[in-house]
Amino acid sequence: MSSSTEAIAAVSQRLEKFLLTQAEELSGWGDEAQTLHDVAAGALRGGKRLRARFLLAGFRACGGTAERADAATSVAAALEVFHAAALVHDDVIDNSDTRRGQPAAHRALAGAHAASGWTGDAEAFGRNGAILLGDLLVAGSDDLVEAGLEGLPAATAQRARAQYAQMRREVTVGQFLDIAEEAAWIPAPADTHAERALRVASLKSARYSVEQPLLIGASLADADTAQRAALAAFGHPVGMAFQLRDDVLGVFGDASVTGKPAGDDLREGKRTVLVAFAREALDDDGRAALDATLGDPALDDATVERMRRVLVDTGALDRVEELIAGYIADADRALAAAPLRVDALDELRALAAASADRVT
Repeated sequence: MSSSTEAIAAVSQRLEKFLLTQAEELSGWGDEAQTLHDVAAGALRGGKRLRARFLLAGFRACGGTAERADAATSVAAALEVFHAAALVHDDVIDNSDTRRGQPAAHRALAGAHAASGWTGDAEAFGRNGAILLGDLLVAGSDDLVEAGLEGLPAATAQRARAQYAQMRREVTVGQFLDIAEEAAWIPAPADTHAERALRVASLKSARYSVEQPLLIGASLADADTAQRAALAAFGHPVGMAFQLRDDVLGVFGDASVTGKPAGDDLREGKRTVLVAFAREALDDDGRAALDATLGDPALDDATVERMRRVLVDTGALDRVEELIAGYIADADRALAAAPLRVDALDELRALAAASADRVT
């Protein structure tokens, strides 16, 4: 693993091998099973490989050796498979039409049902099939983790396995809190909305996307307590910045770049920090108007544009941008005098900047 580029290429190769193995396993089970594999392959292709990048960066920052490079590659690939599963399930929950510019998994499966002339409800088939596809991908991620840990010292394997399990638990709770906010948002005191949205962002994204991958990589390198603490202090604010940028892109992003319709978060009713800040600045009538339109899947482009204007005019967008900048500054301070390899610090800073400044 002489460079991050080569390391990510190795992860991509491991994912292709994973898909090939899956195709071989399903090949004897009929055309329907092949359809499941085809959609799984689509779910795994593309994306930023963010979680793999942070795992590998954590591994290198804590002195991970070449002898364990294959282990790190396999576990990094596992995180990408797990993330594909999470996205498949997330798109079902959100009833999303697209993912990365392509039909979401449940839409692809519904399309396969219709194209094959099968009987029954194609949309229900798509949703049910996507739930099962997500479960299959989770099982595959477990297999990749165990393959990577095979042959490592028992203590190392146990620490990495426990960190991976914690990541899985936390993101599941975070996802539940995300959907719970849609029901609990209005009854909850208005002055708690931003705090509640930040809590969801922490579990669903910050710890899952950045902090835990860093710590899994650190575990594979037998990091000490001080190294783990430094990576956690760096990773959590980077993850928060990543999620807040995601919230901004969900409203203001370019659909041709993000691969999702512009303003989708408004149609889905996402209770984000961006929305919480806007509500704080509005009067009662303004809040009522925002609440009445947020979460309407039939919002037209003109209404979406008016809602965007509210988020800008209330200062909500500027406040979120200030938060993002503050989180990145916190992350950079966490690296000062951190007991990590000096030659890994530039990579960590570059990943932090990419998380905050991205357009997809």
